[in-house]
Amino acid sequence: MNRRKLLKASTAWWAGSGVLGFPALSMAQPSVIKFGQSAAMTGPAAIEGKQIREGIVAAFESASKAEGGKGPRFELVTLDDANVPERCSENVKTLLASDVSALIGLTSGEGAEASMHLIEQSQIALLGTASGSMGLRSDGTPAYHVRAGYDVEFKRMVSYVKELGLQRVGIVHLEGTSSPNLAAMTMALGSVGLVAVETVAIHPRAASFNGVADKLLAARLDCVLFMANAEPIVSILNQMRRNDFRGPVFASSMAGQTLMDTLVAQHQSAILSMVVPRPTALGLGVVTRCQQDLAWLGTGAKVSMATLEGYISGRIAVEAARNTLQGGAMSKARLKDSLSRLRADLGGYKVQFAPGSHQGSKYVELVSIDRFGRIIG
Repeated sequence: MNRRKLLKASTAWWAGSGVLGFPALSMAQPSVIKFGQSAAMTGPAAIEGKQIREGIVAAFESASKAEGGKGPRFELVTLDDANVPERCSENVKTLLASDVSALIGLTSGEGAEASMHLIEQSQIALLGTASGSMGLRSDGTPAYHVRAGYDVEFKRMVSYVKELGLQRVGIVHLEGTSSPNLAAMTMALGSVGLVAVETVAIHPRAASFNGVADKLLAARLDCVLFMANAEPIVSILNQMRRNDFRGPVFASSMAGQTLMDTLVAQHQSAILSMVVPRPTALGLGVVTRCQQDLAWLGTGAKVSMATLEGYISGRIAVEAARNTLQGGAMSKARLKDSLSRLRADLGGYKVQFAPGSHQGSKYVELVSIDRFGRIIG
């Protein structure tokens, strides 16, 4: 444990308050319900990792304060993996050996995939992985998803590519991207009669991306689809724009709030895929409630795409635990069973599971940012 950073958020949770629409519970309840998380608390993905955690903690704290916090607490145990898949697997092994009731909010899709055999053996639920990775979405896995997968994102992006009449398409993805993710990208293009002219794999922490930009420019592309984190996208895009590339750029949700904020600051244009409502959509109950609960924490955390995704996962965890306690004692198996039948409307965002279907949401919105930094669609 000397190279891991252990973070704990001990939060109270009162199951008798009816906060999520259930009647008060009269049976004896556990004093603590623990969830385990492996997330990037350091390294290049630390901003998103910390925001995912903040969202989960906000949901747990909100439920804990109801009616004076007279019932059991939710406790989130977070281990830092720095977005390194091997460290994520080590953390998962540590968490599974502890007394957590489920795993929540893993931020490395590749790390979650590498850990799946351990999770399956333990018969524990994996809730709300902050990734659209298709390698986690095959039937029968213990992974329960509160956000859309990359397949839905790619279909939305490609439908827009087709609508614009673009033909020469380039794809940029991270090295180590799993074959199911690449297959989803290829299938999405094929569904509208397109084939990628150029496909480039990149290392997220490469010293320079100029060679990648030059390769894409040489292919004379109409547009580029990115499945990567924000930093390499910004570097490649800046180089291409300096060399007069004017085609549209699409980025999957992997790029997150960091890409949106950077593009707005630089007055760069792009089309971004979002798998949660806009953080500015205060007319939606889930966004307003997230804002209020983050404010109550007093940490200065703001609503972003990542905090909202984490918050949704936390709310679903609370509701699943409520359902479990209504039927008896808390256990890993019973919590997993509660998730398999859970349906919830969090206020403009629905999550619905069913036996054999763990894809809780297919919500995807494409957001256009113009060169003046305005969100125009």
